[in-house]
This record gives sequence, structure tokens and C-alpha cells, in this order.
Amino acid sequence: MAKLKVYLISFFTFFLSHVYAQTEYSVAREWNEVLLTCIRNDYARPTIHARNLFHISAAMYDAWVATSNTTARTYFLNNNVSGFYTPFEGFTYAGTNIEDAKKEAISYAAYRILNYRFRNAPRFAIAKNYIDSLMNTLGYNPSIISTNYASGSAAALGNYIARQVILFGQQDGSNELDDYENMYYEPINDPLELSESSNEFVTDPNRWQPLVLSVPFIDQSGNLINFSIVDFLSPEWGNVTPFALDDEDKTTYTRDGDTYHVYCDPGPPPYINTTSGEGINDAYKWGFSMVSVWGSHLNPSDSVMIDISPNSIGNISLESLPSNFDDYDQFYDFFQGRDKSKGYTVNPKTGEPYPLQIVPRGDYGRVLAEFWADGPDSETPPGHWYTILNYVSYHEKFVRKYKGLGKTLDKLEWDIKAYFTLGATMHDAAIASWSVKGYYDYIRPISAIRYMASKGQSTDPELPNYSPEGLPLIDGYIELVTESDTLVGENNENLNKLKVYSWSGHKFVHEENVFETQVSWILAEEWWPYQRPSFVTPPFAGYVSGHSTYSRAAAQVMTLLTGDEYFPNGVGEFVAEKNNFLFFEEGPSQTIVLQWAKYYDAADQCSLSRIWGGIHPPADDIPGRVMGAHVGKKAFNQAEKYINNIISSTTDAVVLEPVIFPNPTNGILHLSFNFIKNFNYIQIFNHNGKLVPSNLYSFENDGSDLRINIERLKTGVYFLIDKDGNSYKIFKD
Repeated sequence: MAKLKVYLISFFTFFLSHVYAQTEYSVAREWNEVLLTCIRNDYARPTIHARNLFHISAAMYDAWVATSNTTARTYFLNNNVSGFYTPFEGFTYAGTNIEDAKKEAISYAAYRILNYRFRNAPRFAIAKNYIDSLMNTLGYNPSIISTNYASGSAAALGNYIARQVILFGQQDGSNELDDYENMYYEPINDPLELSESSNEFVTDPNRWQPLVLSVPFIDQSGNLINFSIVDFLSPEWGNVTPFALDDEDKTTYTRDGDTYHVYCDPGPPPYINTTSGEGINDAYKWGFSMVSVWGSHLNPSDSVMIDISPNSIGNISLESLPSNFDDYDQFYDFFQGRDKSKGYTVNPKTGEPYPLQIVPRGDYGRVLAEFWADGPDSETPPGHWYTILNYVSYHEKFVRKYKGLGKTLDKLEWDIKAYFTLGATMHDAAIASWSVKGYYDYIRPISAIRYMASKGQSTDPELPNYSPEGLPLIDGYIELVTESDTLVGENNENLNKLKVYSWSGHKFVHEENVFETQVSWILAEEWWPYQRPSFVTPPFAGYVSGHSTYSRAAAQVMTLLTGDEYFPNGVGEFVAEKNNFLFFEEGPSQTIVLQWAKYYDAADQCSLSRIWGGIHPPADDIPGRVMGAHVGKKAFNQAEKYINNIISSTTDAVVLEPVIFPNPTNGILHLSFNFIKNFNYIQIFNHNGKLVPSNLYSFENDGSDLRINIERLKTGVYFLIDKDGNSYKIFKD
């Protein structure tokens, strides 16, 4: 019920914003809201939606650049993106108001791609209503399908951009034409039957295991999947064309005769020691045991109260993260939860201390697990960071300055540049993290904990049920079932099995007069993550955490984009109302306000949420944060090259050294190049960044010399742009 209420609130907020306050948002923001709504009505596929967010953001960006007096470079138009070239001869609007052209081109580009990309969504009828409603509200005619932008039609320009982006997506390595199906990956382990207690017949306890649900699978967007075994999502996503990641970031491996491109390779995760009983000292056993122990925190009635304000949470530097698995116990609080947060003594924006917020730890852990799972409205993690960007961009205290510098941008320019940058980042974060997931193929907690439980205990060879592959014994959290134990069974069938003190699963929820979670002793072989019984665990490998990678990358970009580490006014917030937020049980027991001082704090909190939710061990988390920081910086720097038209000889794939003569000239300009193929198409801009109409100049290319007639140009400084976006200064005298 809580999720439904949140969804309805989102629906009416969006609806009212169009009917009563349409001028509040830029047209890019309006289409972004429709895009997020489409994601919420599609299957929960983070990789695919990261790609959708980027491609649609890039399309809107190109439409804006092509219709603006700007020095910014287009991304697709007149560029070669990994072998896909989009011809573009410049655009001259046939109308009188260029602001109208911007809105129109952006809208048609977004409209076409949204209809194409989400046409097979399970709730496309709902999504389609949003798409058509906005188009109609803006006053545009969807029946205009021309791509002849040379006519001066902004609608045709938008249609042309959309068509090129769609064609690009059909050959970018995503296998879109086959509905993103896996081409060669096969799981090594047989599926885990969740209705069965034992998981001892795992072929490899270090590798991912599919799950067999006793009920139909329902993904995190609430879509019913009509089969109980779900394939690994996007294990070959390393084949997809990235935005900024390059060969320096890529390592190519072969497994079972198949090729896996791994970006930002963190190396292998901890593997189980199958020969000696190190117990809790084994990094594999330590990490998965901690997931079970943190499950014991999900009880708001256990009297443990904590401060969740920025006074106590956050302020962790990237440099303070542990660099190897043996040091993880110095970073995470194994028994109490949380990490090495230092918090803040004062809000730097107000000069006042952050007010304390003392709440039950059980409420905090459960709200985190729900809020960060896929976003409050199921828009998947990359979409969730778009909602955070939107929250910041329209905050009353926020000033729209790129990198916090220079002039204040209007809403449209800010949104266009911000969406393009964040979209590119989320796209590369998906490629990097899923390339690691696909190759290392690492096991999830539900499989690992149940597997170790089926083997026994790994702490003491002198105690019953010993195995080097078993769970470690931890007093008060992981113990042997004794004869006096209520779990022993009528015929002592569970004697000396492992039991854990953790979240007890769904069988205790919704019994008579029971509407909230229970924490109790349960058989370890029946351990369950804090997730729905129709979902249990995402259908892909754990290592590395996509949430950690997405979130750290997004936080990095938000910091660079705004020029400030802090949320506007020094704090970002999300309110989870009492008994009106949790999905499958009642709660939280009191209203919880999630708070973050810095964007990094929100990202770090997201990472911890996956441990409390039973989805990731710590080993999945830290490498994802480190990868995300690298992806975020690299994607931002690459996006800035387009936004600010930066040409860097150290990063461009091809360095051209033209011989230009005579320069200046009043007639024919000659250019000779080492790579003349880059000049089968050119554009010329004046010193103000305005595109010069192509009818004012002509050029010929014979393969060794490029001759440009600029007799009709006025005297002044111009910039010649080749099809790859390289810029050369020329002078007309």
C-alpha cells in the first residue's frame, strides 16, 4: 500500500505541475519526468534504463545545441561515435523565435525515442498516456514524422536526431534488436529451490546461482514475470559502447571460450576456503556472516536508538576506504551496523549544528533497504539519481551555475547539460559494474549463507557438524541448535544444525495481528534477505554492487557539476512517513527523515542499505564505490569536452595537424591533412559560436587537399569544425 501511495503522489504531483504550473519546469525536465515514469512502468532493468537515460538525455542535448547560439559541441550530430557517424549539415530555423525551436526539437526527439524504447514495456499503455499527454499539452502534432531538417522545421530536426539515436542503439553492443537477450552466458550452478532448505549441491560456491521461487517472480517495479527462474540480466554488458571509458580502462578475459570485456577491473572477490576452517577469519565467511548479523537489526522494538542526522552520519573520504578485504573489519561495525562515519559538527551553509534525529535502528535499516532498493518510485538506481538531481536543480537555495562558476544558467540550459552529464555517467557505471558482474559471476548472500549452513560450522573441529566450508560460530548470532532448542524439531531432526539470529522472513509477517518484521532465531538454511518473497534477490551476480557504483559515480558528478560537495543549504532530505512507506509490512514505527550533508553521504548510505537489505556483502560494496569515483570523474571530464568544446591532444583518439594556407585569406582556403577522411564534412562557426549557413561557403576534397571557398563570409575570425568535432581557427580578411 505504501508504494502505491507514493506512486499516486508522484502521479498527481506530475499531473498538477502540467495543468497549473507548466512554466515551473523546463521542457527537458518535463520530458525527463515522463522518461522516469516510463521506467517505472517497464521491467526493472538497471543497465537498460541507464542506457535509455543517457541516449534520451544525449538526444535532447543535441537538439538544444543544434538550435542554440552556443559553442558547445553536439554528441551524435556530425560526430563519429564508436564507428557510427551521424551526418549533419547545420540547422537554420524557419520560424522567428529560436526558443520555440529548442522546445520543439527537444520534444520530438524525446517523444520518438520514448515511444520506440518503451513500446514493449508491460505497462506501456500507462507510459504512453504520459508521453502523449505531454506532447499534446505542449501543442505538438505527433503525426509530423519528417526528418528533413533542412526545411527549417524543428520537429523534423527532433525526428532526425531520434532516428539516428535509435539506429545507433541497434548496433552499440547491447543486443537491443534481440530484446537484450544474453548471447553466450550460462550459469554454472543449478537454481536454488527456495522452498527447500538445503543448498548443498552447489557446483561452485563462488559463482552466481539462479533462484527458483515458489510464486511467480515480481520485479522491483512490480511487474509479474510468468516464470519462476529469471535469467542473469546483462552479463555481457561489457560489450556495450561506453561514453568515456576507453581501452585504458578495459581488460579482456576469456571464460569457457567466451569473451568478457571488464572495465575498471577490481580483481577477484574473496573466495571460500574449502580446505581449512578459518571461521570468521575467512574474508568470504566474515562478509556473508555480517549480512546475517545486520539482519538482526531490522526490529524497531529492540530498544536500540541511533542518531541518523548528519551530526553522526557521513563525512567519509574516498581515501579512508579499506584497500583490501583484510581491513574491512576496521571500516564496518560488524555487530552494531553502520561504518566509520565521522559526521559534521556544523552545517557550513547555515553555521548551525545539524539537529539530532534519534530513531529506532530497526526503522532506519528497513527504510534504507526500501528507499535505496530501486528508488522511492521504482525508477531503478540510475533513475533514482535523476530524481535526486531534479530535487537539487529545483531547490530554492540552488543557483544554476555550471561547476559553480560563471553566469547563472536558465533552467533549460542547466537541465540539458546536467542530464547529458549524469546520463553519460550512469551509462558508463552500468557498463563498468555489469562487466565485472558478468565475468566474476559472484554468489549472492542467500545462496552463500544457505550453502555454508548446509555444510555446518567452520569454527571448531571439536564441536559437532564441522566443515571448512561452514558458517563461523558467533555467540548470540550464529550458533548450533541444541537439544533444548525450540528449533530442534519433534524428532531432533535439526539437532546440531546452524541457527542464526536475524530477520525471520515472511512467514511471521501478516499472521494474525502481526504486521511488522520479526527478528528471531531461525534455521540458517532458511535465512532470507529483507526483500519480498516474490523477488528475494536481483537476478544477476553480486560483485560488484551496482548501487555502490552508480551512487558514487553520481555523487562525484553532482559535486563537480554544482561545484559544491553539499546539498543546497547543507542538507538533502527524504521523508518516510510512519506506517506509510514500507512495502510488505507495516512501518516505519515513526516518521523517518533520511538526511545527507554531501552527495557522497547519500551514496555511502545507499551502499550500506544493500547490506541491511541482505543483497550484498561488504566485498561487493567497497570496490563499487572506488569504481564509481573513477567512472564519475572520467565521464564528467568527457562531457565537459562537449559542453565547453574542449579539444585535448592527450585524450582525443586522433590528433590532426593541419597545414592551413593562406590564413588569413579573402577567398580560397587550403587545408592539407594527415587524415583527410575527417573532412568529408565540415561546419563553420563565427566568433560568437553561431553556425554559419552552409550556403555561404563551399568546399572540395580530393583526398589530399581540402579547398574551402569563404569569399562570401564577412571579415573576421571563424572556427572550422570537422566531423569529429575538432576545431581549427581560420581568418577571413
